[in-house]
Amino acid sequence: MKVISHGIVNGIIEDKYGKRGSHFNEFGMSTYSLPFEVLDAPEGTKSFALLLEDKDAFQVNGGFSWIHWVAANITRTKIEENESQTATDFVQGVNTWNFKQSSPENKKLTAFYGGMAPPDAPHIYELHVYALDCLLDLENGFLMNHMYRQMDGHILEQYTLKGEYSN
Repeated sequence: MKVISHGIVNGIIEDKYGKRGSHFNEFGMSTYSLPFEVLDAPEGTKSFALLLEDKDAFQVNGGFSWIHWVAANITRTKIEENESQTATDFVQGVNTWNFKQSSPENKKLTAFYGGMAPPDAPHIYELHVYALDCLLDLENGFLMNHMYRQMDGHILEQYTLKGEYSN
């Protein structure tokens, strides 16, 4: 299995998918999601799940990775740009912006893609895509750890696509 994205050119994530883009929510969070396509999914794949994280945020996020996007029950191999905002055929969990800009009670504003905004230096972002042999029992606004618990024993294959976004 391989994952590609026309939003990552020569290892660089295009500006429009982060803080230099033009789509933001009321907290200033970039909402224009990165496109990607899964190639050569393993036999028996029923759905895909994803996690977009920034491990370089460790220094500025109190010792934790920053979660930019978490989604599950994706039943197609291609996600177009901004489909985090427009698609209704998969579920999305809350991102770290939920806890930094909003509040845990207001999941509506952060249960989708929250773009890149590195404050200190260029950061490397990792899009982890998992091919699963099932659908997960999750609803919009789920927490990442709930997805990982349900994926246990159901991952057929996984792939990580990396890209850099500058500050």
